[in-house]
Amino acid sequence: MTRALEPLDRSGDELVKVGRRVLEMEAEAVRALAERLDARFAAAVALVAECRGRVVVTGMGKSGLIGRKLAATLAATGTPALFLHAAEAVHGDLGMLARGDLVVALSKSGETAELMALLPAIKRLGLPLIVLTGRPDSRLARDGEIVLDVSVGEEACPMNLTPTSSAAAMLALGDALAVAVLTRRGIGPDDFAQLHPGGSLGRRLVRVDELMHVGDEVPRVPADATLIEVIREMTRKRLGATAVVDQGGRLVGIVTDGDLRRALERGEGRMPVTAAELMTRAPKAVGRGELAATALALMERHAITQLLILDDGGRPDGILHLHDLLRVTIA
Repeated sequence: MTRALEPLDRSGDELVKVGRRVLEMEAEAVRALAERLDARFAAAVALVAECRGRVVVTGMGKSGLIGRKLAATLAATGTPALFLHAAEAVHGDLGMLARGDLVVALSKSGETAELMALLPAIKRLGLPLIVLTGRPDSRLARDGEIVLDVSVGEEACPMNLTPTSSAAAMLALGDALAVAVLTRRGIGPDDFAQLHPGGSLGRRLVRVDELMHVGDEVPRVPADATLIEVIREMTRKRLGATAVVDQGGRLVGIVTDGDLRRALERGEGRMPVTAAELMTRAPKAVGRGELAATALALMERHAITQLLILDDGGRPDGILHLHDLLRVTIA
């Protein structure tokens, strides 16, 4: 009976050194990969961006796990993509491939038997093939329309066996490919908001016009409104503030609960007569297309709880309260 080797008793300092060595080697592998990116990478980006079908990512083992991540990242950034397990493909899942698709195959060796078994079907359907491999001279690479070299000088594993540096390089190149495709296709925040309606990312991409109070809900008074009229409007709209507008409806200031308290303290019981005398001039405001997260940052920076939203003519188009952000857990 073979006895398992006992782990060496290492001090904390030695283990930290091991961890640093792994991170440094993997970082170096990624840096080297960045330096040798060339026109083949740009060609791969164009091929993915122009694909009219789906991008089908395939691989085995560690490469397969990275392939799943690549497919998920592509899908999350607006490119229809799925992962096809190479072993399952030859046992019935080949039906996931269709004309118009593009195949991205990941293999460190470029000789993975299960991937080689997919080649006849890929050729029969006339699908373009992008290969990410550590051996650009491999059999799989020879069948690729575009080959991206992810080779590394040495694995971070002390036995130079476990995919570590090579896995980091392949993962990083997959991210580079997805982000470059995103950039080429001009994917912006609006597209992300549609692709990520749920979760924290989706909430960060909510826009002001989806949350703000509009129409008659917006408190506003003319600059010559009396103190009683100001208080009545603030009480009726229940947002702790009111916009102050000129005769053309353009914003000239804001009156908040805080303005009322401060005026009372300064005047020792004697209050200003009109809204113009009471208001804070040049209040903070944003456009309705601004991200809610940006509006929140503005509120926090200036320690305010209301934010006016203006139209192109400088008129109050809406109002956003901190509670509106809390309600959708942006704040």
